[in-house]
Amino acid sequence: MTQVMRAVEISTPGGPDVLKLTERPVPEPGHGQLVIKVAYAGVNRPDALQRAGAYAPPPGASDLPGLEASGEVVAVGAGVSEYALGDLVCGLLPGGGYAEYVATPAAHCLPVPKGLDLKQAACLPETFFTVWSNVFSRGGLQAGERFLVHGGSSGIGTTAIQLANVLGARVFTTAGSDEKCQACLDLGAERAINYRDEDFVEVLRAEGGADLILDMVGGDYIPRNIKTLANDGSLVQIAFLTGPKVELNFAQIMMRRLTVTGSTLRPQSDLAKARIADDLREVVWPLIEAGRVAPVMDSEFALEEAASAHTRMESSGHIGKIVLKVAG
Repeated sequence: MTQVMRAVEISTPGGPDVLKLTERPVPEPGHGQLVIKVAYAGVNRPDALQRAGAYAPPPGASDLPGLEASGEVVAVGAGVSEYALGDLVCGLLPGGGYAEYVATPAAHCLPVPKGLDLKQAACLPETFFTVWSNVFSRGGLQAGERFLVHGGSSGIGTTAIQLANVLGARVFTTAGSDEKCQACLDLGAERAINYRDEDFVEVLRAEGGADLILDMVGGDYIPRNIKTLANDGSLVQIAFLTGPKVELNFAQIMMRRLTVTGSTLRPQSDLAKARIADDLREVVWPLIEAGRVAPVMDSEFALEEAASAHTRMESSGHIGKIVLKVAG
């Protein structure tokens, strides 16, 4: 194996143009880790936040962006027994995915599902870990409940719609164009609300309110989400595209027994992420292999075109996942 690899680094905090091709040493596997020869790397909103200087990597993680990747196992660290050289995997990464090789805990990797190629597999970890942990583990979504996910055409949204639908929930979503709304309906949403034309609060209240809301918008959506919830409902916040600060009347939370919670994935412990991986392997991977759930693909860029991939993502014109092709 070569000692030097191509990678994309953040030359200085800023816009997409600060992503620069560079060379780095190939990582060595630590205890419990794999080194993956990266075929494809997923592009996600946290990568853009890190690029802008607003989302520092956790201690000990690579400073390179990239939180998910797929490829071939080329090195196995001490203490790893579940994977061997040559295995094809996709993995949740602490960072470093925008590179030809990356090291990550073996417990955060999953086999490439039968029927999927490496390009599709690279789109699974970040979104499926996030949706499973927030919608089902934290949010406790049950069959028959009314679920509202904002940003339905995003990677998170397309994943949440499919999983909630196939597991029996009634799915509602918001999106910013008729094309995006139709894509959400095609994935299993019962109702897709074009937020430029309709008020999601009114739509959901007419249905009896949402039992669970997954939100990554924040800002003025937060008090509107509170109004949208049914009694005993829950709001799970996973990002703040329009800001984290808002004035909120907590009397509604008390009187209607609402739950407001949230999480971010990257800072969680290795054990917490390993437990999510175990749940996905048991519950979700069989659904993927049966063809009942699949990643929605938007576009592919070469590794050296990472800046263009970020521009595409931040334009919000995409439907589904954006990937970087790293190796053949």
